[in-house]
Amino acid sequence: MNPTRGAPPSSASRHYHVFLPVLTVLIALAWLTLWAWARSPYGRYLEHGDWTASGPAAFLCHVVPAGDVIVPVVLYAAAWILMTAAMMLPTTLPLFNIFDRLTAGRPDHGRLLMLLVLGYMTVWGAFGLLAHALHSTVLSLLASAPTLAWHGWLIGAATIALAGAFQFSRLKYQCLEKCRTPLSFVIEHWRGQAQARQAFALGMQHGLFCVGCCWALMLLMFALGTGSLGWMLLLAAVMAIEKNVRWGRRLGKPLGVALLSWAIVLVATHA
Repeated sequence: MNPTRGAPPSSASRHYHVFLPVLTVLIALAWLTLWAWARSPYGRYLEHGDWTASGPAAFLCHVVPAGDVIVPVVLYAAAWILMTAAMMLPTTLPLFNIFDRLTAGRPDHGRLLMLLVLGYMTVWGAFGLLAHALHSTVLSLLASAPTLAWHGWLIGAATIALAGAFQFSRLKYQCLEKCRTPLSFVIEHWRGQAQARQAFALGMQHGLFCVGCCWALMLLMFALGTGSLGWMLLLAAVMAIEKNVRWGRRLGKPLGVALLSWAIVLVATHA
C-alpha cells in the first residue's frame, strides 16, 4: 500500500507546508478570542451558569422560538469550540503534521486536512454537548433542592476526585498510547481510498482516543471555572505534555495523586 500513490514527486516537492503555521495562528486567535471574551461584559457566558437571566442572551431567549433551549446551546457550543481549539488542537499537532506531509502531493490536500480537523473537532463537540447536558442537569438539581445547593461543593470535590482516579485507569493509558504514536495511528487507519470520507473518519477516530484519555481532565473545567484562562492554560499544558513529551506518560500517576489529595483536602475543610 502506498498512501501517496498517484501524486507526482514534483508536486510534493513544490508543496509548501503552510497548514501548520495557519493552524498555529488559528489556535492563537482562539486563545485571544477567549481572553477578550473573558474580559468583556459578556464574560459570564463562559462560566456556563444561568446565561439567560439577563443581558442579550435573555432577550434572544424571548424572541427566538424555543430560545430558552437553543440560545444557551449555541452560546455554549461557541465557547466550547473555542476552548477545544485553544486547548486540544495544540496537543494534536504531530498528527496534523504527519497527515500534512503524507497528503502533500494530492490535488485535494487542503480539503483533506480540513476534513481531518473537522472530524477531530466533531468528536470533541459531541463530548461538549454531553458535558453541557450533564452540567445543566446538575444545576437544575441544585436549584430545586436547597440541601443539595448547600453542599454544592461536593460536586466539585467529586469531579476532582474522578479526574484523579481516572489517571490510574487502564483505559486512560490505552487511549493515551494511540495519541502518543500518531505515525503508527495514521499508518493503521489511512488507506488512501475514498479520501474525503477516510480523512474525516481518521479525525474522528483520533478524536475518540483523545477524548478517551483527556475527558476527565476536561471535566475539571466545570469544577474550576470554565472562564478561567489560567486553568485552561495549565490543563492544556498538562495534556500536551502527556501526549507529546517523551516522559509525558509518567506524568499521569503523580497528577492523579495530586488531584485525589486535593479532593481529600476539600472534603476535610468542609467537614
